[in-house]
Amino acid sequence: MLNVAYIGNGKSANRYHLPFILQLPDQFHVKTIYSPSGRMRWQPIDGVHYTTDLNDIYGDDSIDLVVVTTPSRYHYTTAKDVLEHGKNVLVEKPFTETSAQARELFALAHERGLFIQCYQNRRFDSDWLTVQKVIESGVLGDLFEVESNYDYYRPYVPEQATSFSRIDSFLYGHGCHTLDQILSYFGCPDRTHYDVRQLLGPGRMNDYFDIDMYYGRVKVRVASSYFRVQARPSFVVYGQRGVFTKAAMDRQEVDLKHFYMPDHDDFGLDQPEDYGTLAYYDDDDQYHEEKVPTVKGDYSRVYAGIYATLTQGADKGVRDEETIQQIEMLETGIKQCE
Repeated sequence: MLNVAYIGNGKSANRYHLPFILQLPDQFHVKTIYSPSGRMRWQPIDGVHYTTDLNDIYGDDSIDLVVVTTPSRYHYTTAKDVLEHGKNVLVEKPFTETSAQARELFALAHERGLFIQCYQNRRFDSDWLTVQKVIESGVLGDLFEVESNYDYYRPYVPEQATSFSRIDSFLYGHGCHTLDQILSYFGCPDRTHYDVRQLLGPGRMNDYFDIDMYYGRVKVRVASSYFRVQARPSFVVYGQRGVFTKAAMDRQEVDLKHFYMPDHDDFGLDQPEDYGTLAYYDDDDQYHEEKVPTVKGDYSRVYAGIYATLTQGADKGVRDEETIQQIEMLETGIKQCE
């Protein structure tokens, strides 16, 4: 069993990490949670030591892994500090602000013989897993186009922001989800076109992006906006013989927001009305249209992979070069707003 400590005790830790690592009690024990203020806005976990002193983590030789869930602007400095104190580290996304910082952290971890990885839980979104299943079934024929959308109607977010920040931009905050999904499956694109905007005007928050990635004749489009009263489908996949449309996004986050936790058997599961629609022509040119049951998403798979790496020497679930590639794309795209 690995002992784990968290630096940060806010929404990230309590919504996207702790509910899932607690599903693996034979592999992990959450020992310590640090926050500088000591404020307890979330239900404390029995048996966990809550502290305002980082030395309770750095001075504890039994801690096997430290998870950084601070605000994004502190990811690089905190992760570096953890490594310099001889601890393995898992870092929330976006991993760093620059690719140079990412390379520095990976080099430092390699030099010290330590583990460091970005927490890319969205690889295990149910809608994305279902898209992969449909593509790999071959029923669509040759793949032509993939659309990935991550939309909100939250105008108050950019309206309340009075200045531009790279690390707090929509591209950094949400592109780190969707770009990673595509890079993890399709790899590095042959070429990329960026359309990254500030819809409210220059000097304001980045609140929109539309990125086209080309893989031979396959085009993958990743887009997001804060101003979509009606959200676009989460995914649309076009092939030579068919199309798959998944309107509803993964439900894990929805359930978590309602404090409905992964210890429920139906946590994160789609209802039949939320299933994606597959329409295609078969080899006899007969038309078919059917619902595709959604593959179950499970963010605890990130932690299961980390356990296999740290205890069994398995390859890291998120490769260093994938993280660097993603940060390079974020850097390139956000320049349109600077």
